Amino acid sequence: MQVFWIELIGNMVMAIYLVSIVAVTIYCLMQFHLLYYYKLNQIRRRKGDQMAPELNGSKPFVTIQLPIYNEQNVIRRLLKAVCAIQYPPHRMEIHVLDDSDDETVAIVAEEVAKYRQKGFDIHHVRRDNRKGYKAGALKEALARARGEFIALFDADFVPKQDFLAKTLPYFEEPDVGVVQTRWEHLNQDYSLLTRVQAFQLNVHFTVEQLGRKAGNLFLQFNGTAGVWRRETIDNAGGWEADTLTEDLDLSYRAQLKGWKIQYLEDIASPAELPAEINGLRSQQYRWMKGGAETAKKVLPKVWQSDLGLRTKIHGTLHLLGSSVFLAVFLLGVFSVPLLYFTNPLGIEPRYLTIFLTGLLSILIVYYVANVEVAWRDENRVRMVLKFIFLFPMFLALSMGLSFHNSLAVLQGYIGKQTPFIRTPKFGIDQFTERLETKKYFTIGLSKMALFEGLLALYFLAGMVYGWMTGADVFILMHLLLTIGYGLIFYFSIRNWKPSN
Repeated sequence: MQVFWIELIGNMVMAIYLVSIVAVTIYCLMQFHLLYYYKLNQIRRRKGDQMAPELNGSKPFVTIQLPIYNEQNVIRRLLKAVCAIQYPPHRMEIHVLDDSDDETVAIVAEEVAKYRQKGFDIHHVRRDNRKGYKAGALKEALARARGEFIALFDADFVPKQDFLAKTLPYFEEPDVGVVQTRWEHLNQDYSLLTRVQAFQLNVHFTVEQLGRKAGNLFLQFNGTAGVWRRETIDNAGGWEADTLTEDLDLSYRAQLKGWKIQYLEDIASPAELPAEINGLRSQQYRWMKGGAETAKKVLPKVWQSDLGLRTKIHGTLHLLGSSVFLAVFLLGVFSVPLLYFTNPLGIEPRYLTIFLTGLLSILIVYYVANVEVAWRDENRVRMVLKFIFLFPMFLALSMGLSFHNSLAVLQGYIGKQTPFIRTPKFGIDQFTERLETKKYFTIGLSKMALFEGLLALYFLAGMVYGWMTGADVFILMHLLLTIGYGLIFYFSIRNWKPSN
């Protein structure tokens, strides 16, 4: 009877592990496929001598929308940058969509009055509630927008002066509905946390976006630093607030209507990365839960469309991208008991290493996106050394966030209603600046952080057990999981001030 239960439990553990590792491997290979398209695009660009388009005839009227909520640390910087955009003032209006309930309201009112005196067509748009959060603000404000094109910037962005001059010409193609620019990172060197975020985002804004573009696959508008054709928004059904990623949702609905998204890797829009763990958590939660909500909402429409099978498969994997964290979490948790069951079940551990092809794929993708693209102007030796350090840190921190992100994904799939939690911005880019002195810096230690600390100990125990028993097939993975959960717990402790 004891043997029966050992085999039953062992087979269940093995099944969950295998399903998880297969899911992660498929995700990694999909990234590698996008790298293939990205490289193909580079070859095409070298062969062709493509010139950036220019606006023909009169300049179209543009509405710049700035959706904000409690942003007193960065709102002045944003308005200064937007009002410095070089474009005929009589062909542009600026709407500050201000849902704030703190001192930001007074700051915006003062700044708007100042810029109006300077001749800018700028308006302070207020609502008496936050219904629909950002999507709700954009939906309501669209009714009063006069622009043929709608440019969007979140509060932490600092658009460059030539933003409109470089993006609007791409709308000369009548089927282009959206133009998205690449994000740059104002504070990427502030801390390990910001460096790892920049390291990951560099992949999305190079290999992923351009790879999808080159493969004629679904792209996404990233919620900010882009321009929409007004007609596209209306034709696709407008902004909807039933997901936390209204940008991804509208992107897919627009493309299913036949509109194209033009992604511009060479045009950068600087922005601030979350500089502390609670800000990163809130951003990740919104992206992961919203991604699951959007997948649940949009996937049936993707498969009901007349698009090709390749496009549907890539779109599915794209929409299910946030679910990879659930697979990573289950993979890690069940790898520890699997150490015990390998001998009773007669499993040869070395066969499990075949899935390292997925890890190799990701390593190549991240090397290209960072060393060959994002850091290409730096010293070669320094780039390689930086990559050798940051790649395992990226893996570790991604694994460390898998529990938090898995909860967000599950809540998205089961339809749990949660509020739109803003990511606090601090207007900080220097290492010497202290976050603790900034408005919106949160103090506290959550139960989730405590559980993540326990998970670090759990994987440390698994690493020790594997070393002591000679079952060391997972020792590297358990080391990364220990470091990842340990770092997340450490960053959480840094935000904690125990009461006296």
